[in-house]
Amino acid sequence: MFSKNTIFVIGDSKSSRNNPITLRYNQFFLGLVIDMSSGRIVDAECSATIGLTNRFIHSLFVDQLMDDPAILENISNRYFGSSQKALIVAYNDALKKYNQISAALSSNQT
Repeated sequence: MFSKNTIFVIGDSKSSRNNPITLRYNQFFLGLVIDMSSGRIVDAECSATIGLTNRFIHSLFVDQLMDDPAILENISNRYFGSSQKALIVAYNDALKKYNQISAALSSNQT
C-alpha cells in the first residue's frame, strides 16, 4: 500500500483527563506516513474516539509538507476538538522524530 520511500512516524501527547481519548487510550497518538523524497505526508490517523475526528485530522495533514508551519495554523484555526492542544503537541513530537530521521538518513548518504 505504501511505497518503499515512505516512513511511519508517531507522535504522542497527553490529552485532558476528562477527554474520552484519555479514558480510552491514556494518551493521544498521531500516526503519519511521510514520503521521504518530498517530505509530503501521504496518510494520517490519530487515536480519536469517533471516525469523523480521524477523517478531519486526516484532511489537515495529507498532502502537506511535514515541516510546513501552516499545519499548526490550520490546527489552531480549524480544529476545535477538546484534544486540540494534544494534537499540536503530538504533531510537534512527530516533527521532531521526522527531523531526526531525516538528518540520520542524509548523513548516511554523505
